Amino acid sequence: MFEQQEMFAGARPRESAPHQPHSPPSRAAGKRIQPIKASLQEQVLEYLKKRGASGATDEEIQRGLRMNPSTQRPRRVELVRRRLAQPSGEYRCTRSGRWATVWVAV
Repeated sequence: MFEQQEMFAGARPRESAPHQPHSPPSRAAGKRIQPIKASLQEQVLEYLKKRGASGATDEEIQRGLRMNPSTQRPRRVELVRRRLAQPSGEYRCTRSGRWATVWVAV
């Protein structure tokens, strides 16, 4: 676990959390999440690792971790950009009946 925390802690330390630059509330939220962003990324990655080849949709990750969609989805996007997660090529139906990408840890 310590090695992973170091891996996440050292990842682009000057990179701010995703936000809408034109929106003061979004900028403020980006600043507020910055200190815990690495920990949240780690939670999402660990969840995907535990799911193995079956992976998880964003909705499944959100439910499994009890994480707000506005917190979870950007963390998963960051993991994809860092090539720690990727689409599996599979899709599953969400609770609303729409198809969603299944994500897996790399």
